Parts: sequence; structure tokens; C-alpha cells
Amino acid sequence: MAFQTPLTIKKVIENIHKKKYLLPAIQREFVWGTEQIEKLFDSLMQGYPVGSFLFWDVKKEKSKDFQFYEFIRNYHEKNNRHNPLASVDEGEDIIAILDGQQRLTSMYIALKGTYTYKLPRMRRENPLAYPEQQLYVDLLGPSEDFDTIYDFRFLTNEEADADYKDAHWFKVADILNINNPFEIHQYLIKSGLSVIEQEKALFASETLHKLYQAINETPNINYFLEEEQKLDKVLNIFIRVNSGGTKLSYSDLLLSIATAQWRNKDARQEITRFVDEINQIGSGFNFNKDFVLKACLVLCDFKDIAFKVDNFNSETMQKIECNWDNIRESIRLAVNLVSSYGYNQDTLTSKNAIIPIAYYLLKRDIPHNYIQSKKYQDDRKLVKKWLVLGLLKQVFSGQPDNVLRPLRKIINMNHTDFPLQMIIDEFKGGTKSFSFNDDEINNLLTYEYGQKHTFSILALLYPNLDFRNKFHLDHIFAKSLFTKRNLSKTGVSQDNLEFYFEHVNSIANLQLLEGIPNIEKSDKDFEEWFNETFKDGSAKSDYLAKHYIPNVSLKFTNFKEFVEKRRELIYQKVKSIV
Repeated sequence: MAFQTPLTIKKVIENIHKKKYLLPAIQREFVWGTEQIEKLFDSLMQGYPVGSFLFWDVKKEKSKDFQFYEFIRNYHEKNNRHNPLASVDEGEDIIAILDGQQRLTSMYIALKGTYTYKLPRMRRENPLAYPEQQLYVDLLGPSEDFDTIYDFRFLTNEEADADYKDAHWFKVADILNINNPFEIHQYLIKSGLSVIEQEKALFASETLHKLYQAINETPNINYFLEEEQKLDKVLNIFIRVNSGGTKLSYSDLLLSIATAQWRNKDARQEITRFVDEINQIGSGFNFNKDFVLKACLVLCDFKDIAFKVDNFNSETMQKIECNWDNIRESIRLAVNLVSSYGYNQDTLTSKNAIIPIAYYLLKRDIPHNYIQSKKYQDDRKLVKKWLVLGLLKQVFSGQPDNVLRPLRKIINMNHTDFPLQMIIDEFKGGTKSFSFNDDEINNLLTYEYGQKHTFSILALLYPNLDFRNKFHLDHIFAKSLFTKRNLSKTGVSQDNLEFYFEHVNSIANLQLLEGIPNIEKSDKDFEEWFNETFKDGSAKSDYLAKHYIPNVSLKFTNFKEFVEKRRELIYQKVKSIV
């Protein structure tokens, strides 16, 4: 490995753009945010060193043996986060980047591309939530931040144009089109920046000249060139040099190893695409590579399921590749099953809880009609009860491996039906017990609207709901009624005001109601809605029994008695289940 003559950023960007520089498949994906890119360019302007780089010279006779990716140019948080697969011509030498990918990708996006991320407080499905932005620098004044001098910002073209009174935003990418200092003076004159007040004119001239020098003239890219062609050594070098910066997680390392050692499939493409797919199931989830790789370890029956790089060699990686199709189908079926129970990214409080379900379905040969067939109806109820108990007891917190290993052993030995009772018996009395005592049941009933575990409690109370229909978490007595003005208007005594405010969001005032009835119910008085909706005695009785409504007055002024009696009904029901 030899230190090479440094390169200018402009030259490196040209090579990236011409696809002369590529990324080996062992590289992770781009993870830097806009603030990191802005600070990188401020450092370049101030003449700070931005670290060394490590390039890998892959000879033409070896280039077809490895998988390579292009640099991402137009990053989009929702639609374009993955690097495109590179097409390598046979007999072509390649320069692959082993260290410095994040910095070089940041420079490439800033100088040749765009960065698009979701604006806060806007819904994901709203196209306006994702404005396309480019990197600009203000030529009229310094940054107001204490740790930077130059004001670099990612802006839309409209934002840059609209801010012309207080700033002059220069698109950083345009510096590549300036070929000499004379053209800088031309730009300053044509933009009117040479006739403004002296202090601002000098700052504009200095900023533009420094940017030109940092990108076009100064050889800022100091790099080593590795010529080793053996992948094992290159992988070891890669892992060592990537221990700093935005650190590689274990999943990044494992995915790198898998990508390098899978023979017939591209691990990176397979796993990242699969993560995207399962996150679109139902109302949406937030699974990641860590989850999928962890599931691979469990489902392949490896003895050690910890994320330790030393545990992974070509033999174990090839076993995962050989079993990948079944692993993928088992996880997909498990996620669809859990989605059919009404869970999503907001209510599934442990991703690891999916893994034993996937393992069970794998051992049952992944029955394709498991979710729909009446044949498995009772079995699905057992799985659901196990899931709910596990989530409410938070058994996967702390050290999940201590739960996953014994669960796998029990399921492996008993998978004709889901072994719920065996699991409860095995863990009974331990720190990861699936059983509840009276105090724990009482604690469950303290959960409120908006908390993640609340849905799981209601899932216990409504075991037979078909969540292929849309269900809403509904306040029985509408939340909008709990204002001081309305409470006073309806005759609620001052002594009871505190109780009303404390229990409006309590589990005793919540129910799962189908979407259309919930919309119709809206902000109506509960007693009025109940009498309008259910005309005959049988329908009323069915509703009251289904929703654990006590036999008391349903008037708003009787809210305190209603909550106390309904809480007792819920307590007894939960106790009978757990």
C-alpha cells in the first residue's frame, strides 16, 4: 500500500461522474445528513484536513470477480437511498473506494447532484414533503453558527432566489464551471457584488476565491492505493479502516461479509430490497438490516446468534445464502401475520418478537395459506396471544438472545401447533416470564391513549377482530368534550374535574371501533350516539358485551362511575387471559 500524489476534488468528482471510481459491494450505504455535508465544505474552505482516503486498484483480470456499485448522485430519503449497481466492462481496471465513501459521496452530491429529505411535520405520502435541494453558500456574510465560518446550506432553487435581499446564495456546483480567477471577477461584476458595501464585497470575493481554490486547485484528496487482489485481506483492511467516523454497525459488517462471500446472490441487493418490501406491509413497519440479519442467524440454527464478526466465515455465510429464499418467505409471512393482528410500526414495540414467529412458520414449512385458512384459525390465536404477552411483558428488552435461544429450542422440538403453554411454563418464575401477577395487571391498566403498549392491551380485549377492516382507537367519551367550559356547562361538579382530566385518555375510556362507525360517532355525546346507532335491545346488549361497557348510566356526568366499573371489567378480563 503506497501513498499517492494528492488529487483535486474536481478531478475526483470527474472520475466518479465518469464511473472510473466505484464502490465495492462490501461498502455500506450513504448515511450522512445535510449538516455533515455543510460542515465538510466549511472545513475545506478553512483549509482544514479532511482525512486520508483509501483506494483499491482492482486489476482487470479480477474486476469481474467482485460486485461494484456506483456513487449515489441524487439522494432521496424515500425513493432513492440505494446505490445503483455498476456495469463493469470485461477487461477494465477499476478504482474502488475502501475508505472515504461518505465524504466522497457528500462531495459528489454537493457538486453534481441533489439531496432530498422529508420536511418535519408533513406526512410521508405528501409529495410536497420532499423538496429537492442543492448546496449553496452565502457570499454576503459569515455563518451565525459558533463552529463554522461559511454559511453553507441545502436549499431549493426557490428558497435561494427568494432570499436575495438578505443573502446572495451561490450554487456550489457552479464552481466547477469556473476555470480561472478572471471568471470569478466576471461573476462578481455581473451579479452586482462588486458595487455593494465594501465589507460585503470583500467577503464575497474572498469566499468565492477560496471555494474555487478548495475545489479546483488545491490537492485536498490525500489517498493510499491498495493493490492487493485477495478479498480476505481487502475485507480485513476495510473493516479496520472503517472503525472511525460514522461507525459501521455489526449489521453493516455482516452485510459486507455476506455480500463478499455469497456466490450466487447479491446479499446487499437482496436484503435492502427485502427490508423495503416488508416495511410496506399493512400500515407500514420500520424494520432494518439488523433485524433481517439477526433473523438469519436464528432461522439458520447457528449456535451463536450474537453479532460478532469473528463468528462469520464463508461456511456460515453460504448457509445463509442457501437458506435465503426460505428465510425471506418465513419473515414475510410472519410480518403479514402480525399486520393481520392490527400491528404496525407504531404499535409493534419489539421487532425481535417477529423472529420466533418466523422460525415457527419455517419449521411448519411456511404454509402459504396460514393467515387465511380456517385450518390454522386456532393456531393463529395462540401465536397472537404469545405475541401480545411478550410485548406487554417486554421480554425482548435488555438481552434478547437469552429469550430467542430457549424459544427456538422449544419451537424446534414442538412445532405441530404453536407451543404457547410450553413457552409459558418454561419461562415461568424467571426474569423473562410471560405470566403476570396482580400488580403487573394493574400496571397494564395505567397505559393511556398515545402510548405504544396501549394497542397490545386492547388486542387482548378484542381477540376476534378482523383487522383487514380498518379499526380506530376511539375515545368512548369523546376527547373534545373534556374542556373546562363543556364540563361546567354539562353540570360536572368541581370535585370531579380532576378525575375527568386524568382519565380522558385512560384505557377505561378507549375502545377499538371500525373506521366508519368511529367517523359517524365523532364528537357526539356517547349516550346519544349509542341510542341512535343501536335501536333494539339485542344490538345494544351485543355492543355492551363486546366493548366491556358496564351496566351503568352512560351520561357524561356519570363518567367517573363508568370508568371505575369498566376498569374493573377490563381487569377481570385481562386477568382471565394472562
